[in-house]
Amino acid sequence: MPHFVIECNQSIIERKKPEEVIQAVFDVANASGLFDVQNIKVRLIPYQHYITANTQADFIHVFARIMEGRTTEMKSVLAKKITACLVEMFPNVASVSVDVGDLEKATYCNKRMLS
Repeated sequence: MPHFVIECNQSIIERKKPEEVIQAVFDVANASGLFDVQNIKVRLIPYQHYITANTQADFIHVFARIMEGRTTEMKSVLAKKITACLVEMFPNVASVSVDVGDLEKATYCNKRMLS
């Protein structure tokens, strides 16, 4: 934990290597001080088929799921920093967004928790 899932259209990863985008989000998450570095997980999913506002406009959206307990301000700062990082990397992409949401301890389970 946490999980950062980057969704974007295919042309985004033709401009920058997926590893660069993933590393940039990882670095911002790590620099936030909210997480242990060994727990940060970042994935990227490029889409070939999509519609944004009835067009084929470029987009980047990050779904961040973090364990509950952080304040709204902490989540807002994290979202803004990730957004700013991606806007700096892709200044011509009009749609760049981040959604930081909570994972509930009561309903989250992973393999280690089964023992």
